Amino acid sequence: MLRKFKISIDGKEYLVEMEEIGGVPQPTAPAQAAPAAPTPAAPAPAEEEAPAVQTTQAGADAMPSPMPGTILKILVNVGDTVQENQPLMILEAMKMENEIVAGKAGTVTGIHVSQGDMVNPGESLITIH
Repeated sequence: MLRKFKISIDGKEYLVEMEEIGGVPQPTAPAQAAPAAPTPAAPAPAEEEAPAVQTTQAGADAMPSPMPGTILKILVNVGDTVQENQPLMILEAMKMENEIVAGKAGTVTGIHVSQGDMVNPGESLITIH
């Protein structure tokens, strides 16, 4: 469960989301936030773009996203053999590009995201067997 907190550091306020991973869940009061402006729908990708990455249903063994962000680039394809610590994709988070690397050597059996997808912490990214 993600919980939001407002913190102040050196006079600047930051809105932080944290995932609760242990302990007893506490009931939360409904947030009293101003209504958010509707976000415009993303345009449909043109058919002449790069070939779409094959996305599959994620199993329990899929590699999770370490942080929220946007998938900028996928560097491997289903069926590719990868080595441990090999870059698999680029995840943009807080205006920084982060390499997502293989946690083990093996073969990519599923890619569960596409370029441009927004992901949350813990969402399945890729499966390697």
